[in-house]
Amino acid sequence: MTKAIGFSEYGGPDVLRPLDLDLPAPGPGRVRVAVRTAGVNPLDHKLRNGALTALFPLTFPYVAGSEVAGVVEAVGEDVTAWRPGDEVFGLSLVGGYAEHVVVDAGKLARKPATLGWEEAAAIPVAAETAWRSLDLLGVTTGQTLLVHGAAGGVGTVLLQFARSRGIRVIGTASEANHAHLRELGATPVAYGEGLAERVRAAAPEGVHKVLDAAGQGDVLPYSIALTGGAEHVLTIADFEGAAAHGVRFTGGSEDVEYHAPALAGALALHEAGTLRLPLHRVYPLAEAAEAQRESERGHLRGKIVLTVG
Repeated sequence: MTKAIGFSEYGGPDVLRPLDLDLPAPGPGRVRVAVRTAGVNPLDHKLRNGALTALFPLTFPYVAGSEVAGVVEAVGEDVTAWRPGDEVFGLSLVGGYAEHVVVDAGKLARKPATLGWEEAAAIPVAAETAWRSLDLLGVTTGQTLLVHGAAGGVGTVLLQFARSRGIRVIGTASEANHAHLRELGATPVAYGEGLAERVRAAAPEGVHKVLDAAGQGDVLPYSIALTGGAEHVLTIADFEGAAAHGVRFTGGSEDVEYHAPALAGALALHEAGTLRLPLHRVYPLAEAAEAQRESERGHLRGKIVLTVG
């Protein structure tokens, strides 16, 4: 058996309950990982409260958690890249809020000894989403990118990828996170009334692309106005707004196209000594409900992580 935190009905954080599950066996091409840490993401509470049932219908009981770090415990057929005892991190897609999870072997990367367990769990979703977003937007060296919600987990990693590519970033965030954004090489602007004017003042030459990582407020219409067209705007946080305004939405993919380069890109920054992975807060697995409450409140600096075992 293995212990997990999951839910059997849609609702608030209080529907999260301890579960005893059968120990999962890895099938062909898969690996069982003994989880040390798991990342908490906005998708987790949106799945739990039923906001995404049209996109992601769930089978109960459901265990959230799309990124983990841990130790390989068993491997399935045809797996040659990993063996028991290897320290890894990567995308679990589901099931990360547990002592054990089965993961596709190709969605894991080796955890360097110099990378902490909490930091390792903060990388996969943020790195994959950031890498995918930059690719889908087609933003290039010398262009200016506006990021709404730039101080969160995705924004923090994206700013670092963008800086390494010579992309200028303007990031919206609360005043308390402006120094954080400056340290990452971005120009911060405050939320609220007059935001469009503040962005124009920060980028008089114009904004080429916009990524909405916040999903708060009516930012998509003026993002379209700033860039000159909906095709220059991408949201990872506002599915309904994207449909209403003709903006592209990307909410994750089973395709492994971005997984390996994203993890490799984050590791390259780590090896160069430049990767910054602020942790907003670390909770034990038993406090997953409180971790999701914190995630729902928003205005995070970095990632929320659960420790397991």
